[in-house]
Amino acid sequence: MSEHHKPEGPGLGRRGSPANWPVWRQLTGGDLLGRGAAARSRRHLEITPRTTTADAVVKSVCPFCAVGCGQDVYVKDGRVVQIEGDDDSPVSRGRLCPKGSASKQLVTNPGRITSVLHRKPYATEWEEIDLDTALEMVADRVLDARERFWEHTDANGDTVQRTRGIASLGGATLDNEENYLMKKLYTALGAIEVENQARI
Repeated sequence: MSEHHKPEGPGLGRRGSPANWPVWRQLTGGDLLGRGAAARSRRHLEITPRTTTADAVVKSVCPFCAVGCGQDVYVKDGRVVQIEGDDDSPVSRGRLCPKGSASKQLVTNPGRITSVLHRKPYATEWEEIDLDTALEMVADRVLDARERFWEHTDANGDTVQRTRGIASLGGATLDNEENYLMKKLYTALGAIEVENQARI
């Protein structure tokens, strides 16, 4: 028998043979539900799961929505190679939605921006700036907006000491401690519009 016609794996016939069709194997074999040997393919037998070759597994939380599904992040040679649902998570019990399942792309996509970019008013191109400069620019704009829109009193003359020039929209993956600190910060700045994406 030539190499081309040798069966490759349990229940698999010659390449191109009807005995290779999953439905045929399901109906004629012992796997009537099609969840075992009938669902296997040559490709399935040739590949090695990335989860078995990883150096470490790191527990994490999906960053997409307010549910906070648990994730197992598989790392090899210092790089993320796979992300799976965390079976130990009381929130998601090993399940991930399509976005959570594809979250590996957040850290491995070659198009991911890893530096701070700024586009000046009326400019058509972005320029790269350092993080310290960007933080200074943000702080200057926050203080300027607070000062320009500051209200000592309202229309009735009541003291309010507030600004409508700043608003906060928190992210869904912020934990209780982070939300507590954000509320303290924006209250200290006099902002009154404080909301969270998880409620919208």
